[in-house]
Amino acid sequence: MESHIEKQNSDVLMISTLPKEKCWGFSKYLHQYQGVWSTLRFLQGALSAQQQFQAQSTDIILCSSPRTGTAWLKSLTFATITRTLYDDSTTPLLSKMPHDVVPFTEFDHAQFSTNRYLGIPLLATHLPYSLLPRSIIDCGCKLIYICRDPKDTFVSLYHFIAGHCKAENTQPFQLDEAFELFYEGISPYGPYWDHVLGYWKASLEHPDKLMFLKYEELVEDTVLYLKKIAEFKGYPFSSEEQQQGVPENIVQLCSFENISGLEVNKTGKHREGHGNLGMENNIFFRKGKVGDWKNYLTTEMAQRLDQLTMQKLSDSGLSL
Repeated sequence: MESHIEKQNSDVLMISTLPKEKCWGFSKYLHQYQGVWSTLRFLQGALSAQQQFQAQSTDIILCSSPRTGTAWLKSLTFATITRTLYDDSTTPLLSKMPHDVVPFTEFDHAQFSTNRYLGIPLLATHLPYSLLPRSIIDCGCKLIYICRDPKDTFVSLYHFIAGHCKAENTQPFQLDEAFELFYEGISPYGPYWDHVLGYWKASLEHPDKLMFLKYEELVEDTVLYLKKIAEFKGYPFSSEEQQQGVPENIVQLCSFENISGLEVNKTGKHREGHGNLGMENNIFFRKGKVGDWKNYLTTEMAQRLDQLTMQKLSDSGLSL
């Protein structure tokens, strides 16, 4: 059998042959693997997870493309699952950013057993459905996927990458250049529409195992959808908890205004000490608004994205 080191070496060799594109001004390249674009570190992490991660039926995997509400979904689900372990003054969400309390499959699967032992079986991934570790599909664990209007997703992604470029003293692409790449599907974990459709189709085939959420609907009635999420995960709110306003308290705790205003999320650093993976926490929290794209995209840009979205999602039964 191939050793772990030999497998890593063969992965590096394979990656070196893949198509690559500059990433919106990042110092890194995006590599295309099985139709999906990602940075080298994320691709290496994805391959490692595919080879090594063993999911369990009790795991709950939060799935998303970048900048579609990942941190918010992590906060809501973490606070829901741990509501009997912590109160509003002791929850780790007050001292750690959401990406540090809910680890990523691509990087942190080796440490995930600690969370399982604590009774927090939450893990997250940006991987498209087609690249998920086989054990996640086979074990029948629960998946929750969140997506967002492509226009807002693009604008949020652009500002996120531009913020990281600024921190690295590199020059980000102009917005119109980045727009053309996003439109062509060249974005982290893109093409975006393929990412969404993969999970959408899986949710239709396995509605008991995959919950499909839209960011806009979660914003519109967060309490309602939090209750649905809790029920789906197997952590439903009791009648007494609902009378006491527990769901409403969790929504308030995890609101954009509250989470983004915490000192850790204004001044801390995510993955500090992990080389170029380190990022200032504050760039993960921008506005969280629905429709903010109107402040950045021209009418023509918006129409082009809308037309492409309709074309990509035609016959799927899904609209964004």
